[in-house]
Amino acid sequence: MDGNTTILFIKALDCLSARSVVTAQNIANAGTPNYRPLRVSFEKALADAAVLGGGAIEAVSPQIDSIPLGARDGELRLDLELATASATAQRYNGLIDLLDRQLQLHHLAVSGQNRGG
Repeated sequence: MDGNTTILFIKALDCLSARSVVTAQNIANAGTPNYRPLRVSFEKALADAAVLGGGAIEAVSPQIDSIPLGARDGELRLDLELATASATAQRYNGLIDLLDRQLQLHHLAVSGQNRGG
């Protein structure tokens, strides 16, 4: 994994963390009258930045938008918010696992240890 990939993974983790916070806020406000749910998007911006390199990746920020009242997806549905929370947690954990495996490989390479004996 090169440096840009590591930067990309870390930025994705930051953005997923923002999505997790916003989703938790939506869930907490599920019963609040006239509450407008928030959405976090970053995937396209991150994919576009990945082509340009580390500086562009680091400049990506999650986009947080309020869904207008009356919009087709403006109704807060608790089941969809819980599904978003679950999917976000799974993606976050998957990226953490990939980074952990990469760090283990780097550690083995640096220390010169061979697990095979």
